[in-house]
Amino acid sequence: MPGRTVGKRNMFRSVGTVATAVGASIVLAACGSTKDAGGGASSAGGDGKGKVGVILPLLTSPFWQSYNDYVPKMAKSEGVDALKTVNSNSDPSQQITDINNELNQGVKGLVVAPLDSAAIEAGLDQADRKGVPVVAVDVAPEKGKVAMVVRANNVAYGEKACQYLGEKVSSGKVVQIMGDLASVNGRERSEAFRSCVKKNFPKLKVLEIPAKWESDTAASKLDTLLNANPDTKGIYMQAGGVYLAPTLQTLKSKGMLKKPGQSGHITIISNDGIPQEFDAIRKGEIDATVSQPADAYAKYGMYYIKAAMQGKTFKPGPTDHDSTIVKLPSGILEDQLPAPLVTKDNVDDPKLWGNTVK
Repeated sequence: MPGRTVGKRNMFRSVGTVATAVGASIVLAACGSTKDAGGGASSAGGDGKGKVGVILPLLTSPFWQSYNDYVPKMAKSEGVDALKTVNSNSDPSQQITDINNELNQGVKGLVVAPLDSAAIEAGLDQADRKGVPVVAVDVAPEKGKVAMVVRANNVAYGEKACQYLGEKVSSGKVVQIMGDLASVNGRERSEAFRSCVKKNFPKLKVLEIPAKWESDTAASKLDTLLNANPDTKGIYMQAGGVYLAPTLQTLKSKGMLKKPGQSGHITIISNDGIPQEFDAIRKGEIDATVSQPADAYAKYGMYYIKAAMQGKTFKPGPTDHDSTIVKLPSGILEDQLPAPLVTKDNVDDPKLWGNTVK
């Protein structure tokens, strides 16, 4: 979730992608290279045909609602025969059931957004036993076999939030409203933010709210925290789709929602890049967000599942769509898509997906 002024954009580029890709041998196999083939693709045959199941983690967030809307459009553009999406409704055990149900329907490929990085292994093993390839979107599994993870660099999300707040707030208390720590996304964003503040902005004190991607939890815990810490100067919301509304409502109820430049303004940065966040930036209710690419998640989820069904494999290295395929410590490959920082300076950029949806 990068982009602000031109001078700062390069500073905030994903630190992991370049380092991981250095030294990677990028050799395209003559029989398998295709457009958007990433860091190199080779093919073992297969026609890529057959039904594809698409499993969502939840639909209560505007981000996932947007992703859900993009799926059929991107499936069509990529030539993938996708079934109607299935919503696991924030329940990791239900997600395993959903995977098994799709497998029992005879799907030839699965695109899954895991709820729990560890629990998803059971579903991945079921798919592997049936010879059905899986592409993971948004969350990287800790174990299990997937053809590709389509995801932005979540460590960079936390670092960008830290850098932005550190530039705006010289000292004092800042809050990070964390996601579910059972998810690698929540863990990476939290640790990256925490470590970056400790290293680069020692005058900031980080206060933390474990909120599990739950809006009610975020609201009640933020209310309690602000009662005890009315001198809070900054807030990092790890998911604007679920935390934006309750955070703004809590601040309004306390008379603490001030526009930039006003006395008592609390600097707020978020993750997601949904239209509601863009409107909040325009109104001066929040200062920035990191745009997680819902459109690209859907597009490349479909691209990679079709490639996997054709027997293609990939190697680490830069792609032709402004991303880098990296090899994770688990051995899984991840296409780390760009995610720009959005502020009042570029919030109206028509290229941002949040400006293309209603």
